[in-house]
Amino acid sequence: MGSYVELWKSLGMDIEKHDALLQSQRPFFKEVVSSQKNRPKKMEYFDSLVAGSHTTRIKDLANLKAAGNKIVGAFCLYAPEELVTAAGAIMVGLCGGANFPVWEAETVLPRNLCPLIKSSFGFKIGYTCPYFQISDLLVGETTCDGKKKVYELLNELSPTHVMEIPHNPDTSQGRTLWLKELELFKQQLESLTGNKITAEKLKESIELINNRRKALKRLSDLRKNVPSPISGIDALLVNQVSCDDNIQRSTSKIHELCEELEDRVKNGEGVTSKNALRLMITGSPMAIPNWKLHHIAESLGASIVVEESCSGTRYFNQFVSPKGNSMDDLMAALVDRYSAIPCACFTPNNARLQSISDLAKDFHVDGVINYTLQFCHTFNVEGVKIETLLKKQNIPLLRVESDYSQEDTGQIQTRLEAFMEMISAKTARRDNS
Repeated sequence: MGSYVELWKSLGMDIEKHDALLQSQRPFFKEVVSSQKNRPKKMEYFDSLVAGSHTTRIKDLANLKAAGNKIVGAFCLYAPEELVTAAGAIMVGLCGGANFPVWEAETVLPRNLCPLIKSSFGFKIGYTCPYFQISDLLVGETTCDGKKKVYELLNELSPTHVMEIPHNPDTSQGRTLWLKELELFKQQLESLTGNKITAEKLKESIELINNRRKALKRLSDLRKNVPSPISGIDALLVNQVSCDDNIQRSTSKIHELCEELEDRVKNGEGVTSKNALRLMITGSPMAIPNWKLHHIAESLGASIVVEESCSGTRYFNQFVSPKGNSMDDLMAALVDRYSAIPCACFTPNNARLQSISDLAKDFHVDGVINYTLQFCHTFNVEGVKIETLLKKQNIPLLRVESDYSQEDTGQIQTRLEAFMEMISAKTARRDNS
């Protein structure tokens, strides 16, 4: 790590606190991720992305920046990476999933605020996240009240562009607003980079990013097999780290992993027994290193087979599909794709209910965990509709509200054990009838 200290210092980072952060995360990664049994060999690359996230990748980004490239840090799936790439910039993810910086955020922000927001803000004001420090522009969005007010505070520290997301995108006025917001962001990127976003460049970037989404969907679809050839933790990890990697390289590595998993499927090899309970997690985003719920469930013998979340299917289940090659066609296609991501900020949000129903069927799930971050009111309230939906379909549901600390681990484990016992008893009664 010594060789990277000068790089971190050049980014204005707090070296002492950053060292403490890294020291706290290494044993956690070993305990939760690398200690899993029967892991695919190709996961070594994605493990290396975690290990090098604050070292080799930051050095790569620093070299790109020194060559004149701009770095754009994004908090949400609604930041259109196609436009960023078409402008010749590099987009990285900024969401915080660690408990480490929350205390620092609470010196400024109220305690009764979403832990994801506090984690992200704490990383910035504590100068412990190199991705914040290396970004030339932050891009936020109006998906929740807490976020959009914190973006005001972030703008005092770093240039922050906020995209207004229409909460009913199916209307003509919603689509008009979305298109105008994309055009404003396009202008912002052109001003930042000095590069003109042409139709040709945008079309190329659409294809590039569609290819990565297709690779991730290929990985997701392989989890439909019984037994699943990869653990939920590992699949989630791939989704989490790919957003900060070189696009072409990560796409290639995901396909290599899929090839190994396809061989496992042919051989009937899985990470659990064929009789393991298959669970879906739906709800709030799970930013790295938030693997708590997956770790508890899979330690109990369950198989997490799909995540209906921003760190799961919401990212890769929709592609950009232009109907022509003009800039108008391409921008309209971006509106189509991004407005199809069923976030809980939408009202009504029937598309998400349909997605959950379809995924439960396609992935042969035995039960669903509705995961909500504390004080995430949109996902929490929407959980009422999800509970009603799944009750009609006779699919068991467990609602879990948590933060990034480990204090509730025992309680969640006890509730999950009872949930799994209930599903097992129900399955046994069904099979014996």
